[in-house]
Order: sequence, then C-alpha cells, then structure tokens
Amino acid sequence: MRQKASSHQTSKMNIGVLYGGRSGEHDVSLCSASSVVSALDRNKYEVTAVGIARDGRWYVQDKPKIIPDKNFGRILFLKKKGMWLVNHFEQKNKLHLYDLKNKNKEVIIDVVFPVLHGTFGEDGTLQGLLELAMVPYVGADVTGSAVGMDKDIAKRLLKEAGIPVVPSLTINKQQWKDNQKFIIKSALDKLGLPVFVKPVCTGSSVGVKKVKKKELLTEAMDFAFQFDTRVMIEQAVDCREIECAVLGNDNPAASVLGEIIPHHEFYSYEAKYLDPNGAALKIPSEIKASLAGKIRKAAVEGYVTLGCSSMARVDFFLDKKTNKFYLNEINTLPGFTSISMYPKLWEATSLKYSDLLDKLIALALERHQKKLEIKTEGI
Repeated sequence: MRQKASSHQTSKMNIGVLYGGRSGEHDVSLCSASSVVSALDRNKYEVTAVGIARDGRWYVQDKPKIIPDKNFGRILFLKKKGMWLVNHFEQKNKLHLYDLKNKNKEVIIDVVFPVLHGTFGEDGTLQGLLELAMVPYVGADVTGSAVGMDKDIAKRLLKEAGIPVVPSLTINKQQWKDNQKFIIKSALDKLGLPVFVKPVCTGSSVGVKKVKKKELLTEAMDFAFQFDTRVMIEQAVDCREIECAVLGNDNPAASVLGEIIPHHEFYSYEAKYLDPNGAALKIPSEIKASLAGKIRKAAVEGYVTLGCSSMARVDFFLDKKTNKFYLNEINTLPGFTSISMYPKLWEATSLKYSDLLDKLIALALERHQKKLEIKTEGI
C-alpha cells in the first residue's frame, strides 16, 4: 500500500519540513525542526519530515520522532532508512519522493518548509532546486538567500543603499596564501584592533574568532579558512546586539526589537547553543522609541535591498558610546525553535508561533502564484 500524503487525496496541504543538511549547522537544524513539526496545526496540514543527512542524502521519516538532546534540549531525530528519489515531474507544482528500495512508499509534498541553516540550506542552492521543481517553499528565494548568506556582497549592496555597515576587508584563500604579511598590515592599518575574523558564508558564528593581538590574527585566519574560501576581517565595535524580525513579500513589516546580551566575549556558537547561560534575550529592547523606529526602518530597507522575501532576522550593532547603529547581517532562515529570537520577536509584536507558521506558508503560496504568472516563452 502506497503512503501518499497530498492535497489531491485530502483537503489538507502536505507540508514537507526539510531539516538536517550538509552544513556545520546540521544539529541546530534538528532543533529548529522539532519545534516546527510540533507546532504545525494538524487540523490544517499533513506534515512530512524529510531529513537530509550530512552526506546530502534525503530520508523521509516514517514517524517524526522528537528526542532529548544534551546540547539543544530536544531535536527531531533523523532516521536513515531507504533510498529516496526526489522527483518533480510526477505532478505539477508538487514534490514527489519515493523509496527505490520500497516502491510502495511515496510522498507528495505541496509546500516545502526548509528548516536548514547555513550552507546548502539557506544560501540559494536548495532554493534553486525548488525553483526548478516549481514547488512553493517558505523563506527567501534564490537571490535573497544567496545574497543574504554572503556577508561581503550583502555589505556592498547595503552600503550602496546608504545603510550603515561596519568597516571590513574580505580576502580569498589564494590572496591569503600569497600575501599574508601585506594583508595583516592592511587590516591593522584600516581596521585597528580588536577585529573579528569570520568566514564569509557561514552562520551561527561558525568559524568566528575575536582577535585582540596582532600575533593571533594568522591563527584566526587559518581557522576561518577551514569553513569557507573567503574570510572577512571586520572592525570590532563595542556595541549592543539588536535584532529585528521582518516578515512579508512585497510589503514587509518589522517586529519590535530584541537585544542579545552575551555572557561570553561575544555571541559565539557556544554562547548560542551549547552554554545554557551563554546569553540573555531581552524583548523588547530598551531603546528610545525614535531610535528604535530608525532601526526598524533600516531593517525593512535592508531586507528589500538584498531582495529578501518571506522572512529574515536582521541583526544590528548599536555602538554603546555613540548610539550609532550598523546593520551587521541578514539571516534568511533564522533559528526556529520556540525560544529562538525570530518567533519570539513576532510573538511579542502580535503573532504567536503557530500563526507565524501559517503566515509563512501563505507567503510561500502567494509568491509561488506570482512566479507562475511570469511569461517564460518568447514573444
């Protein structure tokens, strides 16, 4: 007997929650997915969990199983069973998956809800696959995902749009190999110390180090190059870390602001996920209304500038001395646990977690319909 779950058999849409993935944020994704799968309204949707293993293979989960985890509290277990083929030709505008080892097992997905953080999940690669398949999906499209993930290109576009960003230098691996001494001198002359060294295309502070001494810069660069082919050296700002959630396609809206108060040197991967006391979240943040309004406006402007749609968390630095703000980065698939900043910001604004998921699915369908109306044939 075939296991089909699709709107062609039931009035409910089948939402495919895609999680795991090949990035260094694989484990974070398992945590986010547990919350999304738990919160999707079963009165409205069928839910299919599709795990992507670290080697990139896809596995449909027979029965999504949430288990305890020492670092993340709880995660959605990823069972590697079967040999699943992804096919988009079976039915138009749907994703069809079936098990080559058991032809009686197949799933048809109406809307994909990616909960994949980092490389191969929020950098435009997955989004390109889904665009080719003509399947509606939650989150930014190819352009917004790719540009939002690339810290260097994002900064250039934001700067061009008149949105303040922190001064930085970006170096590729070959440049670093050929001119280490010159690069170090240039970075110190332009940016001073301390600086942050970070891979250009990772999230969750993977590969990031704060450097206070010149002699430690080479070590930090070599470490960051383990995670990417380009590395950014960024001026460190003594700042408050402010975050804003943006939601929408053509008419995006900004949430209230929240503040991250790290208990570590900075908001590192350990502070975010491994240390239960690594940081405090303050929602709403204590910022004067006039300044908060300017930051929220800049969040929407940055979102539009980078071609984002659906959702993004927009992160700012607020200089403690001058009160000048800088747009740090845009995260197009932010953490999505029930206690993550993005859903908590919307909850504090007007939208509870389950309603936020409904809205994101509606935005995915809205954007998909508009793309279907685009003419693809010649005159």
